[in-house]
Amino acid sequence: MAENPSGSGNRMLERIAAILDAVESGPATATELARRTDLSVSTAHRLALSLTEYEFLSRDAEGRFARGARFLRSSLETTATPILAALRDRTQETSQLWVRSGDDRLCVASVDSPHMLRATLPVGDRQALPAGSPGRLLARDAEAWEQIARTGWVESVGARTPGLGSVSAPVTVDGELIGAVCVAAPLARVTKSPGEDFGAAAVAAAEHLARALTDAQPR
Repeated sequence: MAENPSGSGNRMLERIAAILDAVESGPATATELARRTDLSVSTAHRLALSLTEYEFLSRDAEGRFARGARFLRSSLETTATPILAALRDRTQETSQLWVRSGDDRLCVASVDSPHMLRATLPVGDRQALPAGSPGRLLARDAEAWEQIARTGWVESVGARTPGLGSVSAPVTVDGELIGAVCVAAPLARVTKSPGEDFGAAAVAAAEHLARALTDAQPR
């Protein structure tokens, strides 16, 4: 059986690492990546496209490459968890962060309510869009965004799961919708509605997360 020369594999890993390091300082075209890595433009472009396929990089409409969803989800979870914990402490209900992933919404961070009866979904859970308040928000449902324009939040009352309700607020950075902060609770503990009870807290947490993500961006 033919041997796989380790030198070739190491060179490939070095090139990939160089590409990933190169976008740490901000988005870059293939030409800029080549300059930052001392690779040829064709090699930098080919590797960047491959990394984009696996979501290690993303590519915008101007052809610039940046850190992809894999890194974004990890960064989001790290940044969001303490903010969600504070939201949970304020509301005493399960607090989550959802992002869009294709035609689904993906839970990237979650802090459970301390109550025995609670709404809970694990990190990594997927739900089809546009179910639930975060699904309506991330799917850019027109009625949901009209509600957001008025109040800053959108709610769902027993739509996905009977007996449960939720309210979600958008996390927006530089005009881009990053995700949805969600407070989910059994309707038995809701006094007025999920939005009226927890909407203001969800909006404040979403704005806090947006500021934290903005501060963490490369300058």
